[in-house]
Amino acid sequence: MPKGKKQKSKNNEPQEEEKKAPGKLKTCNFVKARHILCEKQSKILEALNLLKSQSGNRPSPAEFGRAAEQFSECSTAKKGGDLGWFPRGKMIGAFQEVAFGLEPGTMSEPFRTSEGYHIVLVEGRRN
Repeated sequence: MPKGKKQKSKNNEPQEEEKKAPGKLKTCNFVKARHILCEKQSKILEALNLLKSQSGNRPSPAEFGRAAEQFSECSTAKKGGDLGWFPRGKMIGAFQEVAFGLEPGTMSEPFRTSEGYHIVLVEGRRN
């Protein structure tokens, strides 16, 4: 039994260190986000430039929503790009990585998936 306990504590130590590492977010199970999706890189960069000129990397949900309505080619554009709360595993790999890696209130740089180019704004995180 002591060996089992010893191994378990060794396995838990890196997890604890990861949680305490500066700049690392705690793991969460759900994210509330908005996004802009464009087929062409030039269009997503236009959206990014507009958002950054208005508020840097921290646009309000309303500002981001207006940009989504104007630029996004996704069906969520009508709702300001609002994806609501979604769990881990629901979105495609790169999208999930970005969304779960942002702090609430921050916006991603453009990134590409099989769907096109995205910008994500995270509004909240919860377990």
